[in-house]
Amino acid sequence: MRVCLLGVGHWHAAMHLDAVRTCGGEIVAVWNQDSEAAIGFAATHGLFACRSLSEALASKVDLVVVMGSPREVPSLAMQVVEADLPMILEKPAARTAGELMRVVEAARDRDHFVGVPLPNRFGPIFRAMAELDAMGRLGELAHCHFRIVNGPPQRYRDDGVEWMLDAAISGGGALRNLGIHGIDAALSLAQGTLRVVSASIGNRIHDERVEDHAHVTLRDEAGTLFTVEAGYTFASMAPGGDFEWRVATGNAYLIDRGEAAQCTTLDDAKSRMLAPEHPSTRYRLFMADTFDRLRSGEKPAVGIEDYLAAMQVIDTAYEKANS
Repeated sequence: MRVCLLGVGHWHAAMHLDAVRTCGGEIVAVWNQDSEAAIGFAATHGLFACRSLSEALASKVDLVVVMGSPREVPSLAMQVVEADLPMILEKPAARTAGELMRVVEAARDRDHFVGVPLPNRFGPIFRAMAELDAMGRLGELAHCHFRIVNGPPQRYRDDGVEWMLDAAISGGGALRNLGIHGIDAALSLAQGTLRVVSASIGNRIHDERVEDHAHVTLRDEAGTLFTVEAGYTFASMAPGGDFEWRVATGNAYLIDRGEAAQCTTLDDAKSRMLAPEHPSTRYRLFMADTFDRLRSGEKPAVGIEDYLAAMQVIDTAYEKANS
């Protein structure tokens, strides 16, 4: 697979590079609006920096990864759709669901391949749940909790993406940026419509224009309770922070803490450790799945419609928190 990276000033660019190379792909071109950032990234990783977006899109590629600030990404994404090139759309791609709609409608009209990296869908407890469900041993969902609390927002200044801390550009703080993973997880498991029961956002530690902590409670039509927690309040800049995914069903209780994961079931009265996958390397699983789907002609596992649904829930959560 030949891949082009657009917007390599984004902090996820190195993760996509690692994922492509780990999966046997090749980065054939990189581009960034700030040409110095593209040249620096290319020099560091032994890549070719394109001088213009048109040059990058003219490259013979199988996949384009689109990254950048929400001010520029919708326009970039539209040009990739018009070039009829399969795309991975990195987040945040818009400030609100409404600002994402133009890209969604264009992709929908052309049946265009747009994968969105929400890689915790490939985590160990999701695989374990699928296996239990196939054997009729999962049981009804009871409640789920999805938490990602990373270190201080200074990390975004250090990465050269200070716009993440300006809600007028990014569309929000920890909830929009990190909470999207938990909201997507809840949507992927929910039966019927997922309703926002309550939402709280706060900014008690860091003097920023975006929230540093958020907590959202949701319920689906079957009565399953979902809670999503996101924050910039972990007391370390080291990768990882406080990550925990918990799912309770009628027969199973599953926990994913990134470094370790386990599944406990009633019907065999014991716990078993699951093969872990650190959140920082789940982009590799997402990329491998994307390559497989492009080769077979399947739709993405997590697409732009899934991203739109999560953005809509987050919009509602902000409205409720600020009401």
